[in-house]
Amino acid sequence: MTSTAHGQRTAIVTGAARGIGAAVAERLARDGLAVGVIDLSEADCAGTVEAITSDSGSAMAVAADVADEAAVTAAVARVAAELGPPTVLVNNAGIGPRADIVEMTTEQWDSVIGVNLRGPFFATRAVGRHMIEAGWGRIVNMSSISAVGDAGRVDYSSAKAGLIGFTKTLALELGRHGVTANAIAPGFVVSDMTRASARRLGRDFEEHQRLAAQSIPVGRVGRPEDIAHTASYLVSPEAGFVSGQVIYVAGGPVD
Repeated sequence: MTSTAHGQRTAIVTGAARGIGAAVAERLARDGLAVGVIDLSEADCAGTVEAITSDSGSAMAVAADVADEAAVTAAVARVAAELGPPTVLVNNAGIGPRADIVEMTTEQWDSVIGVNLRGPFFATRAVGRHMIEAGWGRIVNMSSISAVGDAGRVDYSSAKAGLIGFTKTLALELGRHGVTANAIAPGFVVSDMTRASARRLGRDFEEHQRLAAQSIPVGRVGRPEDIAHTASYLVSPEAGFVSGQVIYVAGGPVD
């Protein structure tokens, strides 16, 4: 793996202010990458950046709505200028409100597709140019077990299923440039989204986790770090022969 003019590889992680995104950003920094931490506001990213820099890592906060083409293009350009051309991209930003199909508004559909599917397109197009120029790159798209179907979330499921097709096609298109593309499909992971599910059901979050763990073969729910470990491998030089795959990090098989 060659290094950039700045002396180290640069990664971009979207939706990295908290939860899975923050855990991935912090892990990649520990692995020696400089990390562009992207979320809706720089203030939101401050905790992740502080966790990285206080551990002697290199990171910067960048504000961008990933559904906004111009904002994503500007964010990638800023990271490239200040940290070095990004050759690792983790498309993690996502939203997932619930509504049955007959109650779902067009605005909700567009919002979810915008963040979860258009966002990865914008980011990958912008970062992909740097990867092709470098002749090396790693793309990780955050899908979900909801891609196989999730009642009340037809928008979210559609976007996450779309990310799988997106990932496989990227692997076909970019492989000759030394770029791999893979998807991670988390199961139940402690996050703002699963906390919101508990509130919607009127459950204490600890009880919600306990009940979820009963249906998971390994007997526990996932942690953001479980996803970060997987992302760390997929973006490593050692994963250069792994591409176009969907890795279910769900504590058991997924139908």
